[in-house]
Amino acid sequence: MSAVLTALRSPAVKWAFLAVAIVLGAVAVARNWDEIGVAIQQLHWPAIVGSVLASIVYIWCTMLSWRAVLRDLGSPLSVPVSVRMFGVSQIGKYIPGGVWNFLAAAELGAEHQIPRRRSVSAMAVSVLVSLMTGLALGTLAFVLSPAAALQRWEWLLVLAPVLLVMLLPPVMNRLIGLLLTVTRRPALEHALTSRGLARAAGWAILGWLVAGLHIWFLAVDLGLDLSVRTWLLGTASYALAWVAGFVVVVSPAGVGVREAILAAGLAGAGLDTGQVLTLVLLSRFLLTLCDFGYAGVGLLSGRRN
Repeated sequence: MSAVLTALRSPAVKWAFLAVAIVLGAVAVARNWDEIGVAIQQLHWPAIVGSVLASIVYIWCTMLSWRAVLRDLGSPLSVPVSVRMFGVSQIGKYIPGGVWNFLAAAELGAEHQIPRRRSVSAMAVSVLVSLMTGLALGTLAFVLSPAAALQRWEWLLVLAPVLLVMLLPPVMNRLIGLLLTVTRRPALEHALTSRGLARAAGWAILGWLVAGLHIWFLAVDLGLDLSVRTWLLGTASYALAWVAGFVVVVSPAGVGVREAILAAGLAGAGLDTGQVLTLVLLSRFLLTLCDFGYAGVGLLSGRRN
């Protein structure tokens, strides 16, 4: 067993993982390249640039939320190391299965003397924080969106009380302890605190609000009203779409599911069907570029150091 683990942790396997993630990400873009080109032609460059900048800040806030959890568990990281670990690990979500970004974070963390169990626990907690805050903001979509199509996703609200209970520090610490016991791993050296989780939740909420700007820039350029209400609608719809995309783990990076909910949330808000499809397609493309951009910066930083 140890020989197998050693082989899986070899540099060749790590580079193979990176290559597979890049290829799958490229394939996802290539499949829709013609439609992406048409979508870009329908928008003005200031809106696209604004959406890209918002995407960069959104991913940055998500990284800081994860970094806050890892710090609370006893591993404070510098910003450059955080960018490398988070940026590279996140492209694992483009590989079907829903666990590759966790494994990548564990291996990258081990290079910085972070126990693998701590890296995996931090990633799991940060995802739960994103799910809870995203679902809380996502409930606004049911209020702000006039589209009846969104009502078919109301079952997601059932997750809210479960996630809320799981995020309570005593409950979360017990769940992590139970998981480590079952997997026969040593217990964590540091328990999660209320302050650490609150800091992570704060960054996550800020990230969702910026993600709403990413949607809003594109939607307004396509004809959506320029108002705080439409910004909140974009924020809520995107947050709800992200939660659903994560729950449906068979879809790599939530492809298909997130687009369906985002389209349902924005339908009837001033955009026709074609404009909504243009928005969700371009949003996916820009976020994919930013994900791989962070991974590229992380890789270059790692090589330099």
